[in-house]
Amino acid sequence: MGYLPVYNPEIFKLTISSSNSISIMSKTLLFLFFPLILFSQHLTYKVIKIKDGDTVCILMNGKEEVIRLAHIDCPEKKQPFGTKAKQFVSDLCFGKYVSIGNSFKRDRNGRILAEIVLSNGINVNKELVKNGLAWHFKKYSKDNSYAKLETEARIKKAGLWKDRDPIAPWNWRKLSKPASRQYSYSAY
Repeated sequence: MGYLPVYNPEIFKLTISSSNSISIMSKTLLFLFFPLILFSQHLTYKVIKIKDGDTVCILMNGKEEVIRLAHIDCPEKKQPFGTKAKQFVSDLCFGKYVSIGNSFKRDRNGRILAEIVLSNGINVNKELVKNGLAWHFKKYSKDNSYAKLETEARIKKAGLWKDRDPIAPWNWRKLSKPASRQYSYSAY
């Protein structure tokens, strides 16, 4: 003869009560943590072009957007370490999905100013400074973590800090501007 289960109303009440408690508890936790989950999520965008060490293009809502890396200034393309900075950024993030944070500003050229963070949490902006491929752009950034990274890179003589007297990009741009041309308007 087989075993026949016996209906016990007390066990049935306990089962219903336990599942209701678990359901209520999970709903409460979801309600409490949903804002944290919602606002901690960053949208991701595909990097589709590297213009130079501190400027990339991403695909945002089906449109190309130019991102100027915040807090830093990389050597210009024709400046020593300019192509190395561009290659470094390309190796890190070209073709990958990145986040740029929830709040960002635009510069006077309409570019988005942002920190780029890879899916593994690596901050591209900080990696450039850490590897001696960018300066902390103190004129536009008060973030001391970048100043600290630059100091450490200088001490280690990383990247451009190997040079005896590297020229900051903002000074390079000033030096590279064509001198005022004087034209002669003599009559022929």
